[in-house]
Amino acid sequence: MKYANLLISLLLSTPFLFCCGVQDKRLHNLCEAAPFDMEAPSSPRIPARSVNLSDYGAVPDGVTLNTQAFADAFKALSDKGGGRLDVPAGIWFTGPIGIPSNCELHLDNSALIVFSTDQDLYPIIDTNFEGLDVRRCLSPIHAEGAHDIAITGGGVIDGNGAAWREVKKRKVGADDWKAITKRGGVLADDGSVWFPDEGYKKARLTAGSLNFPDPSLDENEIKTFLRPVLVSLRECERVLLEGVTFQNSPAWNLHPLWCKDVIIKDITVRNPHYSANGDGIDIDACENVVLTGSSFDVGDDAICIKSGKDADGRRHARKCRNLIISGCTVYHGHGGFVIGSEMSGGVENIHVTGCRFMGTDVGLRFKSARGRGGLVKDIWCDHIYMTDIVAEAVTFNLYYAGVASTEKAAAVAESPDALPPVDETTPEFRDIHFSDITCAGAKQALYINGLPELPLKNVSFRNSVFRASKKPEIHNAVDITYDNVTVNGKAL
Repeated sequence: MKYANLLISLLLSTPFLFCCGVQDKRLHNLCEAAPFDMEAPSSPRIPARSVNLSDYGAVPDGVTLNTQAFADAFKALSDKGGGRLDVPAGIWFTGPIGIPSNCELHLDNSALIVFSTDQDLYPIIDTNFEGLDVRRCLSPIHAEGAHDIAITGGGVIDGNGAAWREVKKRKVGADDWKAITKRGGVLADDGSVWFPDEGYKKARLTAGSLNFPDPSLDENEIKTFLRPVLVSLRECERVLLEGVTFQNSPAWNLHPLWCKDVIIKDITVRNPHYSANGDGIDIDACENVVLTGSSFDVGDDAICIKSGKDADGRRHARKCRNLIISGCTVYHGHGGFVIGSEMSGGVENIHVTGCRFMGTDVGLRFKSARGRGGLVKDIWCDHIYMTDIVAEAVTFNLYYAGVASTEKAAAVAESPDALPPVDETTPEFRDIHFSDITCAGAKQALYINGLPELPLKNVSFRNSVFRASKKPEIHNAVDITYDNVTVNGKAL
């Protein structure tokens, strides 16, 4: 009896570690059904200890800056080994929030976190964006080298991104354009683009269509151009994102980079349809990831898989592998599910299943270019349902040049004598499989534009139905097979 009482006393005095979020059978079932071997990602283990943000001097009036309150609350948790920070109902205005190991940021259903646009709060740091090692502003929410972390609840996290992003006139209506230009800022010389400030305009002129400006420019002068992703998770293990709405990012919304064991479920991701670089989620050189039950309505690619770009990506040599994307819905977006164009580290073992793409520019989009290198293989896409696709239902473009899928250049014949050699800079796509695809309306069912020096290889289509205005178009591909596939009622 004495030992039993001692055990009870120890249990009561020691915070119990619990798996954040219920480890439901959904994850295990998805992994067991995958066409490759994959263990379910481990859930973060976070102590059953909690503090309330209000107890650290935070004020939910949408005006008071609560940066220090968030920092103090997480420090208090971290000093005791971790736990959950509860964010109650209200509007919580703040600067950047860093999430330490063994900690959870939990939002009440009526909580709204809004980030300040004061650039002094966001120092410029060494980071990685669009596959390159670059200098950019610190992200509003960030974790580096952390383990066992989570963002959960039913609230909204708003990046206040309008103050950071450029806007193309052709992407908005007259009333929206009038409202945007009234905010201040400057216009391009031809009036086609609005920039937040002169520094942004100067950086854009040196960067062209890319996001890598002339490194000789003064960083502080072009700071707006070095806009951050909303949530940056770098080299983290055991991560959970659940239930929250992420929206209005300065650039990409969610960027897990070099992470392992990531669970993302039942989230909502939103950006204005005209938002430059307004990706939904970019899963970048990560392993063991499940994304399920989530919705996206964004200004660029929605669900995007990456693994580094060109020499930087090959030097890091980190693959993106063992991913499952299931039961997700995409509304506006340049692509519903996308691989590339930054895939220099390689991508393999991806299963996309049971997803809906409604009104996206492209449904399933694969893109790369000479100079990338990297191997993309063992990809399965099944039970995908698409409607009102602006361009192609399925597209492979290995001549990607940074333009929208709706503006792609026509394929051109190249002289065999002028082709570059196949080497580490040549991207390779092979062993990719599509089945049970239903597309009820697209401009084109299928477009493949491979490289003549290393054609796409072993791409299969089974049990699929497409309705499209244009017939399939294929260049530089071998072993493309069709089994019970029709386009406008005619078998391929």
